[in-house]
Amino acid sequence: MSNATRLSISGMSCAGCVGSVEDAIKGVVGVTQSSVNFAEHTALVEGTADVSDLVSAIKSAGYDAAQLKGAQDEQEKEAAEMLYYRKLLKKALFAAIIGMPLFTASMFDVLPGFEQTSGRLFWLAIGVLTLLVLVYSGGHFFSGAIKSAKNHNANMDTLIALGTGSAWIYSMVIVANPDLVPAMAQHAYFEAAAIIISLINIGAALEMRARGKTSEAIKRLIGLQPKTARVLRDGVEQDIAIENVGLDETLRVRPGERIAVDGIIIEGHSTIDESMLSGEPIPVKKQMGDDVVAGSINKMGSFLFQAKRIGKDTALSQIIEMVRSAQSSKPAIGRLVDKVSSVFVPSVLIFAVLTFLIWMNFGLGDQVTTLAIVTTMTVLIIACPCALGLATPISIMVSVGKAAEYGTLIRNGDALQQAGKLDTIILDKTGTVTAGRPSVTKIVALDSWSAELLLQWAASLEQSSEHPLAEAIVNHAQETQLEMLAVTQFSAIAGLGVSAVIDNKTVLLGNRKLMSQRGIDASQLESSAVELENQAQTPMFMAVDNQAVGLVSVADAIKEDSKDAIQRMKNNGLKVVLLTGDNRITAQAVAKQVGIDEVLAEVLPQDKADQVAILQERGERVGMVGDGINDAPALARADVGFAIGTGTDVAIESADITLMRGSLHGVIDAIAISKATTRNIKQNLFGAFIYNIVGIPVAAGVLFPLFGILLNPMIAGAAMAMSSVTVVMNANRLRLFNPAKQDS
Repeated sequence: MSNATRLSISGMSCAGCVGSVEDAIKGVVGVTQSSVNFAEHTALVEGTADVSDLVSAIKSAGYDAAQLKGAQDEQEKEAAEMLYYRKLLKKALFAAIIGMPLFTASMFDVLPGFEQTSGRLFWLAIGVLTLLVLVYSGGHFFSGAIKSAKNHNANMDTLIALGTGSAWIYSMVIVANPDLVPAMAQHAYFEAAAIIISLINIGAALEMRARGKTSEAIKRLIGLQPKTARVLRDGVEQDIAIENVGLDETLRVRPGERIAVDGIIIEGHSTIDESMLSGEPIPVKKQMGDDVVAGSINKMGSFLFQAKRIGKDTALSQIIEMVRSAQSSKPAIGRLVDKVSSVFVPSVLIFAVLTFLIWMNFGLGDQVTTLAIVTTMTVLIIACPCALGLATPISIMVSVGKAAEYGTLIRNGDALQQAGKLDTIILDKTGTVTAGRPSVTKIVALDSWSAELLLQWAASLEQSSEHPLAEAIVNHAQETQLEMLAVTQFSAIAGLGVSAVIDNKTVLLGNRKLMSQRGIDASQLESSAVELENQAQTPMFMAVDNQAVGLVSVADAIKEDSKDAIQRMKNNGLKVVLLTGDNRITAQAVAKQVGIDEVLAEVLPQDKADQVAILQERGERVGMVGDGINDAPALARADVGFAIGTGTDVAIESADITLMRGSLHGVIDAIAISKATTRNIKQNLFGAFIYNIVGIPVAAGVLFPLFGILLNPMIAGAAMAMSSVTVVMNANRLRLFNPAKQDS
């Protein structure tokens, strides 16, 4: 059986490492899919592969890994990252203590030369101190570079290790024998190596701190899960760890407490704050028989409920997993960047070699050797694959978390990217535009049939059906305390109605099409039916032994915010289409009330996906919004499928985005977040590419022949460190994004 395994990965220093880790994972037998998130330093692996095999493969590639199972592991990962953050700051401080005094002294030209023995001894001592900096403050760069080389790879560690290492070696050669190079080239770069190491460590620490903010949404979700629950065992209430709660156990919830697991209320009533699940701030009234979900807050009143879903099966756990999975996924643009990043470091190494050779062969004057060394070192230091690697995943992490705050769960990065490109939104009527809780509004009986008898037969017939309209008829009959009759040979006729046998008579209940197909004359009911349809009601005709006997009309109230949400869609340039199996008159009446101009009515369930395909063939990018089992094929066929979270599990499984609060505002919110995310990713990528495209040639000294400008390696180190921090800070701006303010 396929399952998902989440791993914490350590040792990844740049985007180039992502490809190495993914290749290692994909080489393990049983892996069907994997995604490595550089921003979070995690991997999500699907398939049947053993965890130990995955960890071994990753270690063989030069990295380390550990499985993340639950909240405890997440806390340990967070604690380890905080410890590493402090360690980076200590390393940066040590390097700065050695490098800054040297840099300051060199600025004032008070350091001794290499001519005297005393001066060379001084520089030898400085070289030893700088070696300590390289070992303590920069050791992780060198060890990472060595591991990468052993696996025939190159990453950011390779660039830093080569840059600072070559600076130290060159300086030590000058100290040992300064006459090897011309007098103008007799310069030590110990302070450059130390300050570069310090600046890069500071940058890595700041980046880590900023990255921590991107996962605040998931941390808040995890924080909703209480650690203990009050269970009723053998008549005694006791507090136990949440992990020890069993299925069907009875739990007590007191005012102000969070609900521990999903279940059904069996005693008492209350109002519950479910904003964590739906984004809807208004508390919901709950009574016996109602569902309650883990993480929601009991506002007032105490009640008992029976546990129905525990552990990873709770709605909260599934939301957390869905958000994590989406944060780890990559849209098409992210996969493209990974391919570019995989060849970035080798390209920089080639460019650095070419820089050295060009200066040595075509440079003029006594400074040629110095220029060749400095430019080569600066090229190695300034190149930043990290900014490229962070550009996409960091924005995805923030935006998926932001969407979750608005009650919108995004399944993957591709859906997030595609949502912003939609130009057509198809809305299923029942349960999407309407509340999905229809009620009987009128009964019209013919001849010897009374309204009560007609309702009794209709309800008896519909009690075997799962359609929302059937449920309304059955509920109405139960409210009037009518007895259900025995039904045989029940059959649901897709898109038309139902048939069965009651009291040895064949009974049909459905729409006009059903009456027409069976050759039944329902003309006596036509005027009543048209009048009801013009009021956005759905009349269902009933016939007994091929004779029309009456109709039952059902109305489904339009959601309070549907009209406003649809207007928002239209204001944002979206074409909105109403799709329903209902009759055209009723569909047109509903469309008129909510401001929809185009209606596709009387569409059979199996034809809904075809209607999506027809629009796509016209070149339209289609988003489908639905909530029922019959919407699942259309949701899967659409460019982006939106499932109403109050709908069926099948619809939610088929969709790319789930709207937990059941409001159509979630559709336009998701589209606005998608556009903002794509814009943010493009900004990040533009900044990262421009930085490298401009920075690397300047580092190579292209401005020196014309303007005498040569980039200092220390400035290059600072620029490289800050480029990643800038990308992360830009992505974090999405945390302040408000979809409602983006309406045009």
